[in-house]
Amino acid sequence: MAQYWLTRPRPVYLVDFSCLKPPSHLRVPFSTFSEHASLVGFLNQESIDFMMKVIRSSGQGEMTYLPPPLHFLPPRTNHSDCVDEACMVLFPVMDDLLAKTCTSPRAIDFLIVNCSGFCPSPSLTSILVNAYGMREDIKTYNLSGMGCSAGILGVDLARRLLDLHPDSIALVLSTEIISTGWYPGKDRRKLVLNCLFRMGCSGLMLSNRKDAKRRAKYELLCTVRTQMAFDDRAYRSAVREEDEDGITGVTLERDLLHVARELLVAHLSVLGRRILPFSEKALYVLWMLRRRYCGSSKEIHVPDFKSAVHHFCIPPSGKGLIKEIGKSLKLRPQDVEPALMTLHRFGNQSAAALWYELAYIEAKGRVKKGDKVWQVGMGTGPKANSAVWRSLRSIKAEGGPWSDCIDAYPVVD
Repeated sequence: MAQYWLTRPRPVYLVDFSCLKPPSHLRVPFSTFSEHASLVGFLNQESIDFMMKVIRSSGQGEMTYLPPPLHFLPPRTNHSDCVDEACMVLFPVMDDLLAKTCTSPRAIDFLIVNCSGFCPSPSLTSILVNAYGMREDIKTYNLSGMGCSAGILGVDLARRLLDLHPDSIALVLSTEIISTGWYPGKDRRKLVLNCLFRMGCSGLMLSNRKDAKRRAKYELLCTVRTQMAFDDRAYRSAVREEDEDGITGVTLERDLLHVARELLVAHLSVLGRRILPFSEKALYVLWMLRRRYCGSSKEIHVPDFKSAVHHFCIPPSGKGLIKEIGKSLKLRPQDVEPALMTLHRFGNQSAAALWYELAYIEAKGRVKKGDKVWQVGMGTGPKANSAVWRSLRSIKAEGGPWSDCIDAYPVVD
């Protein structure tokens, strides 16, 4: 008993989180995007029509944001502009998070920043340490190339660090520098990302301090990570490479949705063993036995995750994918609403998007004490990462990215 007490995992609490609300002058309505695309000079009308078709069918609204460098004609994507964009998204989130938690920058023990496509030197973590005068012994981790699942990967890394270091605080910031990922070419497989990804940033504070539970919003129950990089077809489904003109962009292959489906099935089989109640596990075992020995079941049995989770934050990668995931998991319209509305209002903000979804659920006043929240991110590699949280109190968020528009949502197609 004493050995268990000494070696058991320490509780990790989510004290609070913050999401960037970009300034209104960076808003990009469809008409503005179309006009800029026609004036940049390197796109023909066929490519412009294709991009506008993708945008209109993606589920985005007219209120998403692009960073300042992409409002220039032609777009500016040099290194200094990308560094300025990084400061523009990271600093407000950092300021807001420290203010909400009444925490000094020098109290932070671990700093984790993830940004897939932009990896400057000095690193993004070094930029923050320098700007905020953090301690000389702070441990920093800069994650890149992890795609849209990196936000939860950062949570998993923070959990492991906090498990080894008692009485500590970790910050996890997630963003994507859109300017450096802008593709100025004509390959349609690479143009899709210009249409989907938009400006955003999130930050969260995790702690295992004894006094953290008293003021925290959630307790972390588990994290789960799976990947399919060992499979060549899956590995090549989304890859950053040069086109025939030597222009770098991210290629999205046609079988990406099929790969995502296979990845999700593999991920759910691992996650289900961690969070599903015994009754659902028993039903799944019975289905497996019936399928093996009787051959009477051709359909795949999907456990009822609603029996274990109250709120769902799923990848807002597109209206079609969101509805497909909801259908596969037999979710209700209210369960997929946060993802659809986040996509409509802010677009796809890569690894930060799941926190905009949780902010939406909080702004609607739906989180009650004891509720469980499941966040799942899927990114290039491909990989899927999940985090499951338990609410420590009922939450009705004030402020945040939805403060001026929550009453207008949900919108109807």
